[in-house]
Amino acid sequence: MSDTPDLGPVPERITVEAAQVRRLIADQFPQWTDLPVTPVAAGGWDNRTFHLGTDMTVRLPSAAEYARAVEKEHRWLPVLAARLPLPIPTPLAKGLPGEDYPYPWSVYRWLDGETATRERITDPVGFAADLADFLVALWAVSPEDGPAPGVHNWFRGGTLRTFDGLTRRALTELDGHVDVDRLRDVWRDALDTPWDGIDRWFHGDVAKGNLLLNDGRLAAVIDFGTCGVGDPSCDLAIAWTLLTAEGRRVFRERLSVDDDTWARGRGWALWKALTTCANTYADPEDAAEFTEAGHTLDAILSDIPSGR
Repeated sequence: MSDTPDLGPVPERITVEAAQVRRLIADQFPQWTDLPVTPVAAGGWDNRTFHLGTDMTVRLPSAAEYARAVEKEHRWLPVLAARLPLPIPTPLAKGLPGEDYPYPWSVYRWLDGETATRERITDPVGFAADLADFLVALWAVSPEDGPAPGVHNWFRGGTLRTFDGLTRRALTELDGHVDVDRLRDVWRDALDTPWDGIDRWFHGDVAKGNLLLNDGRLAAVIDFGTCGVGDPSCDLAIAWTLLTAEGRRVFRERLSVDDDTWARGRGWALWKALTTCANTYADPEDAAEFTEAGHTLDAILSDIPSGR
């Protein structure tokens, strides 16, 4: 019998309309009734996001599983913000279910910026250094009373063995499409590396969609729904999903992580890339997503001696 947690079924997401959000605002926060409500472009997957006026955003979980993060973010984001070198979301108000919307929800201060992409980053090495400095500061925040890995964050910060079954199935399905023998070795190495057991704060989803740029430089970090305290190696996956080879080197040096932590971080990137490839390789409509995940696999293999 497996001793790893059950991830459960894929969440069943709901849609939310702007008119519905206007009614929620009018009912619960009448001081903002006259402000326009408009959908945010690329407003997210785990949450439905809307502009409220010009300097606020409304964020509504798209499924019950994501609603677990609302209370956590209101409790901890102000604590973290005071200790971090870049802006993070500022919660302004917490809403309740209503108007046929079933979950708690939030109003935040709007953070301006463009989503990070390779093309938009003007200085890849400087970007890597700035991101590493942010994580150094986050990992240094006292973890006392912080939320341990669990269903609220899909077990980020816990053991990679939670995702062993998914990863092995993906490797089997992708045989003939990717270098499964070498990637299986990378996964085994990640599973076998020990964690020192020292709890640290982590973001849990350091991905391009949660990193904002101004003039091509890292300007803010958003979406702390998967944050918690535990093993912070999950925050290293970005090294292979977005950073250049030189950026990856500087990122690691700045973080001063050991070989075991680096291997586990590589495992987090590998799990996500393999499952994405397995879910997209057969559908031409998903070609862009498959290609992006393949780029991550190439970056991972570029760091591993070819004799492995």
